[in-house]
Amino acid sequence: MSATLIDGKVFAASVRDKVAIHVARLKEAMGVTPGLAVVLVGDDPASEVYVRSKGKMTVEVGMNSYEHKLSAETSEADLLALIEALNADKDVHGILVQLPLPGHLNEALVINAIDPAKDVDGFHISNVGLLGTGQKAMVPCTPLGCLMMLRDHHGSLSGLNAVVIGRSNIVGKPMAQLLLGDSCTVTIAHSRTKDLPEVVRRADIVVAAVGRANFVQGDWIKPGATVIDVGINRIPAPEKGEGKSRLVGDVDFASASDVAGAITPVPGGVGPMTIACLLANTLTACCRSHGFAEPEGLTA
Repeated sequence: MSATLIDGKVFAASVRDKVAIHVARLKEAMGVTPGLAVVLVGDDPASEVYVRSKGKMTVEVGMNSYEHKLSAETSEADLLALIEALNADKDVHGILVQLPLPGHLNEALVINAIDPAKDVDGFHISNVGLLGTGQKAMVPCTPLGCLMMLRDHHGSLSGLNAVVIGRSNIVGKPMAQLLLGDSCTVTIAHSRTKDLPEVVRRADIVVAAVGRANFVQGDWIKPGATVIDVGINRIPAPEKGEGKSRLVGDVDFASASDVAGAITPVPGGVGPMTIACLLANTLTACCRSHGFAEPEGLTA
């Protein structure tokens, strides 16, 4: 393997350390503790694990963690009433409603009920608009994590050709906006793009967020390019035993790492950055709400 491995676990730990230092300063100098409220509706096992992990890391960096666990039968009115109460709570600086929600709840309505200044997921329509027009916004955590890793690896991204594969509202579109903000030349490609391999071969930076296991092949990658793999796909792994599975990304790691200059692994690449950036966003939201200086190196 010739590519440099971009270790998301190590980088995420450094982001959490920066957050913890800043939180300690806020407490000492200003008497303010950032607070993150996470709302979980229903008992989806993956969501429960994720929420537990978020709560643990929130406390580890010195923030207050507020967890609200609601039954799967919770009405839309009750959920919206809780969000309204959290919007009004001065101790809560970040609000995250864990997705997916049970089918009877309108996700868009719920997300857009969150105060945009507390929307640490960056999904509120106001934040989408602010990001799209190059203004100060709350930025979705996964693309923010990708941007931090790219800046760390390259220094300046100015003038580089970037291809984002995937056009989701959660990763693809905001990722493209962030790369534009750092003066990249950006192409958004997707499963319907004509001659996708040829489009990818022009890129200095490839961000794969298409949701297909091992989709991007090594011979699509320009030699020396930086590959950020956002995909998390579970595939059968009979070599581990009957019924076993393993996680792979959207990029065929073995072939791509022979060609790329740098690459993120799956697992252990972008994944750990998502929660680290959630903590960074909560800190940023707290600083903005009090008119304090924003933490350096933790925002877009």
